[in-house]
Amino acid sequence: MRLFAAVLPPQDVIDELASEVALLHTLPGADGLHWTGRPGWHFTLAFYGEVDDDVVPDLSARLERAAHRSAPFELSVRSGGQFGHGRALWAGAGGDLPALGLLADRAEAAARKAGLDMGEHRRYKAHLTVARSRNAVDVRPYVEALHAFQGRTWTVGELVLVRSNLPRSGVPGEQPRYEPVGRWALGGAG
Repeated sequence: MRLFAAVLPPQDVIDELASEVALLHTLPGADGLHWTGRPGWHFTLAFYGEVDDDVVPDLSARLERAAHRSAPFELSVRSGGQFGHGRALWAGAGGDLPALGLLADRAEAAARKAGLDMGEHRRYKAHLTVARSRNAVDVRPYVEALHAFQGRTWTVGELVLVRSNLPRSGVPGEQPRYEPVGRWALGGAG
């Protein structure tokens, strides 16, 4: 199964971002972007790709330990940016970014210890993808519009292992489906 570890914003934070993204849809050229649906809005900590079913229990146990060693922390969705000359438009994060980065490092280390090939370690960049494009697109107007966005702060209290089910129908605009397969409280609380 295709898996990743993530922080999932609460519904009211998603609603705030949705209002902001609705304004982005009114900008010229918005129909040329592939907009990510609300269910796809999350902060990926570590992407694992295809994971054999027999590895999932060990990975889950290691993620549980990583969550237990990580204290809850404050986070918000704020501002925005792009990757790949407009191939990905994203909203950023505010709050305790060192704690978020540490949780991402622990989620990656859990996978390595479970035997997953994580490739070369990359510095973590907290982002929540709101749109993609197959081609380079000038998304500067969208990034500028997101610049002043500041969502409410919430306390991150769990690490989530998510299964990504890619579209298979071939219907234009079909979105991946995301399914939490494991949730662990941070700091052993709850």
